[in-house]
Amino acid sequence: DGTAIFPPGAERIGIVARHPIPDRKGDFGGNLVGLVNRVDARSNDRFHGQNETIDPVAGHIPGAINRLFKNNVGEDGRFRSSDELRREFQDLIGNTPVKNVVHQCGSGVSACHNLLAMELAGLGGSRLYPGSWSEWVADPKRPVATD
Repeated sequence: DGTAIFPPGAERIGIVARHPIPDRKGDFGGNLVGLVNRVDARSNDRFHGQNETIDPVAGHIPGAINRLFKNNVGEDGRFRSSDELRREFQDLIGNTPVKNVVHQCGSGVSACHNLLAMELAGLGGSRLYPGSWSEWVADPKRPVATD
């Protein structure tokens, strides 16, 4: 019936259930049309469809914005300060409520890094699209962007 079923506590830690997955417009269940910012954690060249070595289709979900997960850490490999991260993520998502930010990448793994960085920045409540790009392109009817 399209109702998302979450394990206990999942809403608090920001998990989007695997079903329903976004429809062809990138809409999670019909109630966030126009209100969702999808943040793609992959490298810029993969995001723009210039270098795809993993999935059969190159590009990104239309409307997604790109933030490489590695931008969350400094040269020492540690997370950057919460103030820096907060500033950058607020610039990235603009006025979108944090609860309407959905992280994705190729398979859902690197996106967790951005989700955690937002939590460390005091911007808790964003969510994860676990299937990410690999699940999206598994359906050839879904649109693909390379801009």
